[in-house]
Amino acid sequence: MNLGTASERIGVPRALLLAVLLNALWINVSEWFRYYVFVMPMMRQAFPQIPDVAPLSIPVALVWEVWGTILIAAVVGFTWLFLERFGGGTGNALAAGTWAWLGIFGILWIGLLNMNLATPSVVAAALPLAWVELAVAALIVDWCRSKYGVHA
Repeated sequence: MNLGTASERIGVPRALLLAVLLNALWINVSEWFRYYVFVMPMMRQAFPQIPDVAPLSIPVALVWEVWGTILIAAVVGFTWLFLERFGGGTGNALAAGTWAWLGIFGILWIGLLNMNLATPSVVAAALPLAWVELAVAALIVDWCRSKYGVHA
């Protein structure tokens, strides 16, 4: 008796599992890169009067991993549903990534800027890099769907 793979037994398409796994790797690397190379040093330079601004410690790293997990679920889930509704392809994947970027990072950084918790230069560096992150994440979802023959 063949029960199939674990993903088939619980009804999760292989393409979706692959998209989550590849994006878990991609988004974590991208998030840490952006933080270490751009956001952390820029925030420390912009707010030297705030003790321990943009810290890196075990509790902060754990919160970042929670953030990353939520981000992966939101981006993959939204992109998957967007592509289900509007069809696959590079254009639709980039549209989905852009909408996800606006809804997540646009709100985050505009809110931080509005509350004087970020500077325009930090936002100008962080937002485009975040767009690249989510555009690539959406393209990964589209690629996984096409690899396994998932069509809208």
